[in-house]
Amino acid sequence: QVQLAESGGGLVQPGGSLRLSCVASGRTYAITTMGWFRQAPGKQRELVATRTNGGSENYLDSVKGRFTIVRDNAKNTAILQMNGLKPEDTAVYYCNAVATVNVEGATRHFWGQGTQVTVSS
Repeated sequence: QVQLAESGGGLVQPGGSLRLSCVASGRTYAITTMGWFRQAPGKQRELVATRTNGGSENYLDSVKGRFTIVRDNAKNTAILQMNGLKPEDTAVYYCNAVATVNVEGATRHFWGQGTQVTVSS
């Protein structure tokens, strides 16, 4: 099992910045990817940014150039730096980790409890 603990989030005005942090514990040696997803009311959960152990990144098109994901593999952390926030970024943000769960290489997603980000004037 992998446990994820998130911090950060809150209320910010449009154009502002926030920093989300996630620390993994448990079977961290099995983690292959960490990142962030979000879910707005009435919408499906969507990928925001992920980064593999090897450094490959994936971003939601609407956040490219504004959000940056940083990972520290040694510390099992994933940071999401969010700049130029817009009202449409308002959502619950979830930390995510993908980890192998058996010798055959099967993987499973693990989730944090979620943290609210609200962008409003």
